[in-house]
Amino acid sequence: MRVLKALIAVVALILVALVVAQVPGGQSLLGIVLPYLAFAIFLGGFIYKVVEWARSPVPFRIPTTCGQENSLPWIKQNKLDCPSTKAGVVGRMALEILLFRSLFRNTRASIHDGPKLAYGSNKWLWLFALLFHYSFLVIVLRHMRLFTDPVASFILPLEFIDGFLEVGATTIYQSSFILLAAVTFLFLRRLVRPYLRYISLPADYFPLLLIFAIGLSGILMRHVFRTDVVTVKELAVGLATFSPSINGEIGVIFFVHIFLVSVLMAYFPFSKLMHLGGIFMSPTRNMANNNRMVHHVNPWNDPKIKPHTYAAYEDEFREFMVDAGLPVEKELPAAAPEEKVPAAEETTDK
Repeated sequence: MRVLKALIAVVALILVALVVAQVPGGQSLLGIVLPYLAFAIFLGGFIYKVVEWARSPVPFRIPTTCGQENSLPWIKQNKLDCPSTKAGVVGRMALEILLFRSLFRNTRASIHDGPKLAYGSNKWLWLFALLFHYSFLVIVLRHMRLFTDPVASFILPLEFIDGFLEVGATTIYQSSFILLAAVTFLFLRRLVRPYLRYISLPADYFPLLLIFAIGLSGILMRHVFRTDVVTVKELAVGLATFSPSINGEIGVIFFVHIFLVSVLMAYFPFSKLMHLGGIFMSPTRNMANNNRMVHHVNPWNDPKIKPHTYAAYEDEFREFMVDAGLPVEKELPAAAPEEKVPAAEETTDK
């Protein structure tokens, strides 16, 4: 049912685009109004999320490490897995962002007869995740040629490397098909494995199906259905220069494509896709593990509140702790013996 809900949502979006593109003014709505609105939501939501994360208190240094920290001079430190300097943090973040190093080190646990717990390699997930993100990046960069005139110098070599086969006048870009293959793998992985299917929500399936639909519509627009590339270029440049117009018949498939892209942009800041910005703001990654070298003071501590040590706490409540049977570091002082008054003195006093 979770997969079905996500699939119905994507199919409904495609049908909406097909219907709206046929009504008067619908193409301007899909090709001009919605892209501007989606980009504004994307930019505003992205900035809002990053600012909120930046304002979140991090009272302690909590880097996630899996290597030897900096300690004694004769013990070799793992400077990438357990960095203690800013340079080490930069190196660790670079490997994480560019090569998904933590995902490369990830292992898969399984239970066998015995019962025995076994760990195995999980490199397929790392490979297809890497292919997905880099093919997506290449596609985004290639599309920048539509918004610039003249075309940026770095785009032409990128297109040459990406295009491996030319059929007639149409170049086949490998990044488009790699993207579809990677998305299919990530989707089937969640669908086939029972434990992943159990924890997956419609919000996990929806972006995968949406990106698949975007990639498929782009391939169909390029290789199957007729699309006026000149008119698309004029519209894209017009959007970039805030003077958009649709001066010809582009084709319905284009409006389906751009509508799905607009939905993805508007959905992006409020979904799990925001790990694009979150990776930079994660305190488990962007902090140095120098707790033994630098005294870390919580910047959110109120200076008016004096620290209350455990020793002072126990001195204040030791009697009640002993009565409650709680362990204490210091025992209660022995009570002084009461002095007995002689009977004769008691009678005189009375």
